[in-house]
Amino acid sequence: MMQPPIIGITTSGHAHTSSYCLPSSYVAAVKAAGGVVLLIPPGEPEASHVILQRIDGLIFSGGGDIDPAIYNGAMHPTIYNVDPERDHAEIALAQVALTSDIPILGICRGLEVLAVATGGTLIPHLPDEYGEVVTHRAEQLLSIQHSVDLIPDSRLVQEVIGAIAVDVISWHHQAVRTVSPEWRVTGWAADGVIEALEHKYHPWAIALQWHPELSSSIDPLQHRIFEAFVAATRQAAMANREY
Repeated sequence: MMQPPIIGITTSGHAHTSSYCLPSSYVAAVKAAGGVVLLIPPGEPEASHVILQRIDGLIFSGGGDIDPAIYNGAMHPTIYNVDPERDHAEIALAQVALTSDIPILGICRGLEVLAVATGGTLIPHLPDEYGEVVTHRAEQLLSIQHSVDLIPDSRLVQEVIGAIAVDVISWHHQAVRTVSPEWRVTGWAADGVIEALEHKYHPWAIALQWHPELSSSIDPLQHRIFEAFVAATRQAAMANREY
């Protein structure tokens, strides 16, 4: 019998807390979908190839903002928890992972990492440009719910969620401004903010601006994201073993 796939999940750095951290909801969502979790702390960008050899799937998790200097952006008073060590490690890992066939899931900051790693740029603070038509993060840095519309012929609709509109848990004040041509935008909030990306050439790379792990235990549509991701890791692992 095939062993459960090993899913690597990036963690926050120790610069602000003296600890490497990850909310338990990520681990719970992956375990509920049948995966085994391996936490990946930042700090060793040169080890990207070694890390990818030891896992079957990769999740880029949420967290603090990316240093705007990396994408030629401007600093903003609301930018918080910038961790250069994490930024450089995750961008290096993303660039290597996208040249492999390992399934990739980006969540919130993880979407932004994948976008920036491929030449994209970010909006420093959404209310400045999109107003308050949709609240993407509540006051006191709390999560909030809103809806996302998905393209009908996207992988998210056809193979993962199975619906063209979905209610999501949102917790971000930034979003993608520009994306590399290698990504396809497949989801938006009602205000036009990009909420989902799918890689055009990688076998399975999906990035979401929302937090599916926060509602996967109670929302079957969000749980399907982790089920589909873990299933993709099993298929990729089997194909690699056969090869």
